[in-house]
Amino acid sequence: MFWDKVAGIYDIFVNVINRKAHQKLKRIVSSLIEPDDTVLECACGTGLLSAVIAENCRQLTATDFSENMLKKAEKNCRSFRNITYAQADITALSYPDGSFDKVVAGNVIHLLDNPLTALRELNRVCRDGGMLIIPTYMNKDSKGKTSSFAGAVGKAGADFKRQFTVESYRQFFLDTGYSDVQIRLADGRIPCAVAVMRKK
Repeated sequence: MFWDKVAGIYDIFVNVINRKAHQKLKRIVSSLIEPDDTVLECACGTGLLSAVIAENCRQLTATDFSENMLKKAEKNCRSFRNITYAQADITALSYPDGSFDKVVAGNVIHLLDNPLTALRELNRVCRDGGMLIIPTYMNKDSKGKTSSFAGAVGKAGADFKRQFTVESYRQFFLDTGYSDVQIRLADGRIPCAVAVMRKK
């Protein structure tokens, strides 16, 4: 699997290539987490957001489909005692309905064959009145042109299924029935838009 193969070098992208956007992304997500929150994070990768979530919440369950990404996240976040790690498929989560106060799924929606299935699962495991926090890379410019990043990563094997602008990303959630979609932009070399919504 592509993500197992790149787990060892992914932090170069996080901490060097796209550092500006990721620093802003961490501040945005951190501001949305509260001390009593029980949080599920899907597609945690190497723990970029896991660390800032764990700093601010009561309990974090960090999941990823890639076993190697999970191992890297556990190593990067080893100082935290409030994180549980689990391999999970975002489109078929094993957690009961309404298990979490906040549900985070970072930079994964554009990679999925069935993003609506994943969104239904994220919504299902979130408690009534809880919050969905879904960051995704903006891999098209305002004129609809595919970014060089999206093209290069796609050729490397990441296989983007969807390419979003900020406007089309907001519309994606509006079309699924969320009426209160807020978008917060983490600008940088490869911008990341954070969609924030209350559970339907």
